Amino acid sequence: MAEEAAPSASSRDGEMTLEEKFAVVRSIGEECIQEEELRNLLAKKPNPICYDGFEPSGRMHIAQGVMKTINVNKLTSAGCTVKIWIADWFAQLNNKMGGDLKKIRTVGKYLIEIWKAAGMKLDNVEFLWSSDEINGRAHEYWPLVMDIARKNSLPRIIRCSQIMGRNDTDELTAAQIFYPCMQCADIFFLKADICQLGMDQRKVNVLAREYCDDIKRKNKPIILSHHMLPGLQQGQEKMSKSDPSSSIFMEDEEAEVNLKIKKAYCPPMVVEGNPCLEYIKFIIFPWFGSFLVERKEENGGNRTFNNIEELIVEYQSGALHPADVKPALSKALNQILQPVRDHFKNNDEARALLKTVKGYKVTK
Repeated sequence: MAEEAAPSASSRDGEMTLEEKFAVVRSIGEECIQEEELRNLLAKKPNPICYDGFEPSGRMHIAQGVMKTINVNKLTSAGCTVKIWIADWFAQLNNKMGGDLKKIRTVGKYLIEIWKAAGMKLDNVEFLWSSDEINGRAHEYWPLVMDIARKNSLPRIIRCSQIMGRNDTDELTAAQIFYPCMQCADIFFLKADICQLGMDQRKVNVLAREYCDDIKRKNKPIILSHHMLPGLQQGQEKMSKSDPSSSIFMEDEEAEVNLKIKKAYCPPMVVEGNPCLEYIKFIIFPWFGSFLVERKEENGGNRTFNNIEELIVEYQSGALHPADVKPALSKALNQILQPVRDHFKNNDEARALLKTVKGYKVTK
């Protein structure tokens, strides 16, 4: 299964029932606002539009690379069209890559290259560059941004600054205050039925639903917020591109992955806040459907876990030790990442892109 990303669920004749569709789409979100609206949407619209976006801001870690591949493949298997918004202008507003739009565009191309190599199925996926789309339909976009800005107070917009990796006590530039109004506008500009973003983007998606109340719009975008993978060290709530020790990058060599997992926080019998167990739950099980731990006979022998609940029971009891979990996790991650490594070694254009991106300085 290593080369087959995120298997899709389907009924015997190849067509999903409504409940199967709902289960597949709903499985992506740690939170869904609102479930009944999602079920109604899937019943009425065979090909709903899902909006997902990202700032090209540096190398790609596995949360952005593998989890997005899994989620997009699930959505398209259920009939959704996924519009991936390459937020180059937003990255510039947020001063990523020092605000250099040329560098930001290069990073965006590199990220698309990774998703292709990782096994993202692209038949119902559109990659849209924000600068091109906005310039092409400026007469639609800017009046929408202005109306959202006009209908919201400054404190309400500042509370959304979390979407940029900031908080409301940071000293924000005027551009960064404008950013949430633009991201809110994106949802309507792209005619999105579902906002499929991380929990850290929740506030601006809620802002979009509130805006629907302001303009008396009945059909609100459904918010499907996915889980945020933590960093590898204790207390790191989110992977950080600027801290390489906290993240596994999509083109990390096998030895780098092994070393990072070996050093990762993984206390015996402790499940809460254990990043290794989170990676198994949110990456390994969705990808492979199982998790194989290889051990010597005197240590209990090999064991295949078919779900995270089984694994947690064993781990909490002490029957499964970090020394068992870590090598098995490293091996599974390396299987997932190998096609990406191969692509960046064997494809001249991809190799040149990676070399260029690695030379950029990541700015917060």
